[in-house]
Amino acid sequence: MRRTSTEPPAPEVPDSELDAPALAARHGLHRIGARPPLGQYLRDIWQRRHFLWTLASGRAYTRNTDNYLGQVWSVLNPLLLAGTYFLVFGVLLDTRGGTDNYVAFLTIGIFIFSHISSAITAGSTAITSNLSVVRALHFPRALLPLSVAVAELIALLPALGVMVVIVLLSGEPVTWSWLMLVPAIIVITVFNTGCALLAARIVASARDLRNLIPVGTRLLRYFSGVFYSIDHYTSGGVAGLILQYQPVAIYLQLVRSCLLEETPVQASLWWWGAGWAVVFLVVGFVLFWQAEERYGRD
Repeated sequence: MRRTSTEPPAPEVPDSELDAPALAARHGLHRIGARPPLGQYLRDIWQRRHFLWTLASGRAYTRNTDNYLGQVWSVLNPLLLAGTYFLVFGVLLDTRGGTDNYVAFLTIGIFIFSHISSAITAGSTAITSNLSVVRALHFPRALLPLSVAVAELIALLPALGVMVVIVLLSGEPVTWSWLMLVPAIIVITVFNTGCALLAARIVASARDLRNLIPVGTRLLRYFSGVFYSIDHYTSGGVAGLILQYQPVAIYLQLVRSCLLEETPVQASLWWWGAGWAVVFLVVGFVLFWQAEERYGRD
């Protein structure tokens, strides 16, 4: 025979006698802007992937709409920069040592570095330039720096076409390694995403640091082998290894290994490139998520 409990049920506490947190928990309410668990945060981002694409495509489309030439500037800017660098560093300072096809070498360096630096710069203001949206709407704040990385990828596509044409006109033959350009750009995009998340978190916490972002990208331009061969102008040692294996230099070399005959494809480049991309993405995402409930309130 089944025994039944003789204890009376616990009396239900009236709502008027509960404090606010207990009352909210009882009725399934949650604090607005509270940081969700990491797994839930990832699911929220995936559920709003269409919103992410709308943000990214809109950003990519409107970035040059106030100019007469519009989106043409996405190609003209790196072209003009490549021409200037060729005149200054290739002709006047003669930094062509260690390269057989300096035109293609420099073009790849300028186009890919401009893409990476734009993602870092735009990502740094992803939160601070959208405070009205952050304060008015409830959505995972990571969508803002993520949309920056996707928008920069969209803007890169026509520039990639021009870059490939220049490389062909410079005399480079088409080889099987050209197919590796697609996964190389994917790896760079993952790295850019991590950088955008990190930069957005840093600037949202200390807005004055936004002024240091251009200084940092300018230093990267000179220390990443954009217009010179790191192997040729460094004599090894710790400094040479740091220059050679820092992430931006790795990605420039990775793309060059895909398109230039003088730069052989190396498995180590891919390991380093994938490793840097994963580290920056994971660290950037976790650090950004940890400050989720602070964005728009500081």
